[in-house]
Amino acid sequence: MTEKKINILLVEDDVFLANIYKTKFAMEGFEVVHAENGDLAIVEANRKKPDIILLDILLPKKDGFAVLTELKKENSEVKDIPVILLTNLGQKDDVEKGLEMGAEDYLIKAHFKPSEVVEKVRKILKI
Repeated sequence: MTEKKINILLVEDDVFLANIYKTKFAMEGFEVVHAENGDLAIVEANRKKPDIILLDILLPKKDGFAVLTELKKENSEVKDIPVILLTNLGQKDDVEKGLEMGAEDYLIKAHFKPSEVVEKVRKILKI
């Protein structure tokens, strides 16, 4: 009997960076679905119902704050999925805004190695 893989929705428009995270999470036994813009993020979240979402803020079509707002709507089927904002926006206002909007955590890409992001995900999911 194999245990169910943890599904992650990675919302990142930088393909190079997305591949780094996808590779790291796959090596750690996670399953990763990638969305490269805000509109796709909403579609994939509703279709896949991932265990956790890693969400960039600066995205084409719909920014991460707009995506987070949509994901956390009261009538949303995905409102209880934890979201980690993974971005380069490090202004205190952005961090506060993201957390107030319902994000579990706010990670600045430049400050965290992929292995540290994996650990944050494990901590939030308690695995």
